[in-house]
Amino acid sequence: MTGSTDFSLASARRAADEGTLAEWVVDFLASPGSDNPQLAAALGFSDATFVGPVPFELDRLTPMAGPDQGRVAVPVPREVWESDVGAMEHSFEEGWRPPPLLVSHRDGRYYLEDGNHRYETLRRNGATHAWAILLFANEAERDQYLEGHGRTGDRPDADEIAPLQQTETPETPS
Repeated sequence: MTGSTDFSLASARRAADEGTLAEWVVDFLASPGSDNPQLAAALGFSDATFVGPVPFELDRLTPMAGPDQGRVAVPVPREVWESDVGAMEHSFEEGWRPPPLLVSHRDGRYYLEDGNHRYETLRRNGATHAWAILLFANEAERDQYLEGHGRTGDRPDADEIAPLQQTETPETPS
């Protein structure tokens, strides 16, 4: 357990630096802000590994929840969806910046495991990228991903992330 109740980009970065990102993810998923205790429990007892937070292009994501019956694994009634996203949009306008999205990589696609409301809020506010924590089933999958992306560690290179340091919601990287 990280003991953190501050689930932000900064706290996720600290957890990654301290080697406790897996615990941060599980704690966040079990928190009221995420409210995804089933996924937290599953990850807590798995060999899952994580990379991040890293900037990630929103268009590459496949949402897992939303109001689009038949297109998502977890349908949410449109009224509930719009109410939740609307509240986040208001918070965003007031300066709130969402914690990183949780993204899995399977079969060559990226799935939005947690953060579907945050994803929609960011899109509606014109974001093209978001901070994400990438989830892999095991170290071999993580290492294969890192090799294919020219990385050897669990964080992006300094020159890759430098343009994004000015804002907590990444814009299109240069």
